[in-house]
Amino acid sequence: MRRLTALDPANAPEKSRELLNDIVARRGSVGEMVSTMAHSPALLQGYLDFSRAMRRIKVPRALSEKISLAVQEWIGCAYCLDAHAEAGRAAGLSETDIALARQGTSTDTREAALIAVAVRVLAEPSSLTDEDVAELRAHGWSDRIIAEIVGLVTLNLLTGAFNLLAGLEPAERTA
Repeated sequence: MRRLTALDPANAPEKSRELLNDIVARRGSVGEMVSTMAHSPALLQGYLDFSRAMRRIKVPRALSEKISLAVQEWIGCAYCLDAHAEAGRAAGLSETDIALARQGTSTDTREAALIAVAVRVLAEPSSLTDEDVAELRAHGWSDRIIAEIVGLVTLNLLTGAFNLLAGLEPAERTA
């Protein structure tokens, strides 16, 4: 059930109105989450800037979607799970890849190690050790990729927690 309403640009605070109008001019429309975030110009600006920055990460797109699926499964955001499953399919993930990612793993042991650490970054960051980082390096992951996992997890926490608080749910699909 929706708890926060989406805002039209005309009804949004001034800074949010500017941001929403810019998105509409570039993309033609604004999604439910973004238009709902518009209640807070600071949150909307922060989300847009962070999201834009995270598009420049070196984590391969398909793997990024697997990590997002694992994290969103843990958070429990059905809205985000739907979006990341769709994005994962567009990035070439199979239904098996998506199901395994939602379980926090992959058939690829390198990816499985990175996904597992990503979930721990979310769920129990104080448990991470030198050995965890050494294991990721042993799998061939660079320090850049290891660092970017924190950003990817954080972006997913922001969107998942916001959507749950706002009451955003996946659209009903008709057969």
